[in-house]
Amino acid sequence: MTRTTKPQNENHTACPMDSLLKLLMGPWTTYILWLLRSQGPQRYGELKAGMPGISSKVLTERLRMLEGAGLIHRDYKPTVPPAVTYSLTPRGAELKDVLEGLNDLAQRWHAEDMLVEA
Repeated sequence: MTRTTKPQNENHTACPMDSLLKLLMGPWTTYILWLLRSQGPQRYGELKAGMPGISSKVLTERLRMLEGAGLIHRDYKPTVPPAVTYSLTPRGAELKDVLEGLNDLAQRWHAEDMLVEA
């Protein structure tokens, strides 16, 4: 008797949590979402200035990926020079509690680590 298995589709996972975590764990991804959540809509240059160490290539890739995932909106105005503003979509805004929870945890751990080092 021959046993067959279904081919795995790379775009499908049995666990929705796995898909969400894979989306959020890319380099700089949660930081971009955090900046847009905490500081509101921003132009590309503002985002780049708020993220020391990120390359233009990576920022552009992350923004395109997040736009494709429906988490951010890219508002393009054909002015000279073009004005492009990024903001959270309603779906991106749903991450508010997750991002604030991560921020609270990061702040607490940072404070604890500073006490240990002192």
